[in-house]
Amino acid sequence: MWYENRITQDLHIKYPIVQAGMAGGVTTPELVAAVSNTGALGTLGAGYMSPEQMEESIQKIKQLTNNPFGVNLFIPETPDVSEEEIEQANEWLRPFREELNISEIPKVNQPSTSLFEKQMEIVIKERIPVCSFTFGMPTKEMVNELKKADVTVIGTATTVKEAIANEENGMDMVVVQGSEAGGHRGTFIGSFAEAMIGTMALVPQTVDHVDIPVIAAGGIMDGRGVLAALVLGAEAVQMGTAFVTSLESGVAEQHKEAILNSHEDQSVVTSSFSGKPARGIRNEFITKMAKYENKLPKYPIQNTLTKPIRSEAGKQNRPEWMSLWCGQNPRSSKQQSAGEMISDIISQVDDMVNNKEAR
Repeated sequence: MWYENRITQDLHIKYPIVQAGMAGGVTTPELVAAVSNTGALGTLGAGYMSPEQMEESIQKIKQLTNNPFGVNLFIPETPDVSEEEIEQANEWLRPFREELNISEIPKVNQPSTSLFEKQMEIVIKERIPVCSFTFGMPTKEMVNELKKADVTVIGTATTVKEAIANEENGMDMVVVQGSEAGGHRGTFIGSFAEAMIGTMALVPQTVDHVDIPVIAAGGIMDGRGVLAALVLGAEAVQMGTAFVTSLESGVAEQHKEAILNSHEDQSVVTSSFSGKPARGIRNEFITKMAKYENKLPKYPIQNTLTKPIRSEAGKQNRPEWMSLWCGQNPRSSKQQSAGEMISDIISQVDDMVNNKEAR
């Protein structure tokens, strides 16, 4: 069968479809479990979660499914940012805060690795079967520790060079993130601009240069995208934007509506919200902050500074100031349950494969 390969075998899933571990509340326990219950792999986006939130979500997922699921973590970044940079960014953000009646400026703590270390401990303690990483790679020691605990380890790459680095680091599989993908770019070697390679170009080149299984990501929304990725040599796909508009998704309704009503030419890569390039729907915040992009504090500092603005904008129904992460294929988005979505995708691939065989 088209869906039987190394990835489905190693992850103990039926279908080679991975729901992306989108942080920030998208991946509710209900969404993760719904995806895993179809035979695909649900993933909890735990990047921003406290240890308590992470454990609570994992326990809920375990109550909702007996099937394998994964957890996605962010490799911590600890940039040196001056007080002057922070003060300047706050001055640029002041008009948004005033308009939203936000009086308090968020406190910026020096980024550390302590949260990440606690999250790793939870993955091992809770015997999570799959752990994926974005924004870099865990150390070889961490990879070995996870493998000793029978955790399958998945990395993220935006270039062939990064995919090779993941393989050399001991990762079991690698997600190759094309430039079409919504949300944050996973680039960690070289510049972001040089790593904007499309999925169609990135997948076959990566497959030719690594031996570990490749998972294709970026712009894949239906059975056509899944089959195309498999033909190019990937052994699974990772889908993010497709699940943002699902019934089980935890994003604000304004975010879902924005995706469902946007077109392919409305998404843009911006670092205005977080200090790290990410693809989302162009809005007033992005437009107004564009001239400052090269001077903003790096991630995660800028992310901390804009968090209250994004949160309050959602509460006050001001989508023009929210981070509306979205890939380049929004016209294919649907508002349906995750189970229906995956069922439709499987049927579409089955029909295409069977029609080809019948010719």
